[in-house]
Amino acid sequence: MANDPALPLEDFLAVLPPNTRLIGLDLGTKTIGLALSDLGRGIATPMETIRRKKFTIDAEKLLEICDAQNVGGIVLGLPLNMDGSEGPRAQATRAFARNLSQKTELPITYWDERLSTAAVTRTLLEADSSRAKRAEVVDKMAAAYILQGFLDRLGFISNAE
Repeated sequence: MANDPALPLEDFLAVLPPNTRLIGLDLGTKTIGLALSDLGRGIATPMETIRRKKFTIDAEKLLEICDAQNVGGIVLGLPLNMDGSEGPRAQATRAFARNLSQKTELPITYWDERLSTAAVTRTLLEADSSRAKRAEVVDKMAAAYILQGFLDRLGFISNAE
C-alpha cells in the first residue's frame, strides 16, 4: 500500500539502531498485547497488556514504554485471513501503523500473526490455565508468539549469511 509506513523486512533491518530491543504488538479491538525482545534480539518475553482507550492515549502509553525499554523498532502482528487475504482487522492494523508512524520515528514492520492467539490459547489450555488466567495473559503471550516468530526469522537470516 502506497501510504503504508511499515517497512519490508530487509529495509526494517537496515534502519534498526544497534543495541536496541524490538517490541511486538498483538493489536486487538479492546487490548494491545506487548512483548519485548532482549538486546540480542533472540528471545521474546511477554510484557504487558494495554487496555485500549483512544488512539492518542494508547500511542502515548506505547511510546513511553518504547522509550523506557530502549526499543529500536516495532513488530506489529498483521492478522491475515487463512487464505492470505486481508480483512477488516488487517485494515485496522494498517491504519494503526499509519497513525502511529505520525507520532514516532521508530521503524515499523508487520509479521503474519495467523493463528497466534489460537496457538497461545491451546498452550494455556494444555497447561490447565483457568479461563480467568487465560484472559489475563493471552494478549501479551500472543505478542510474544508474534515477536518470537519474527526473531526466529532474523536468526535464520543471520545464520544463512
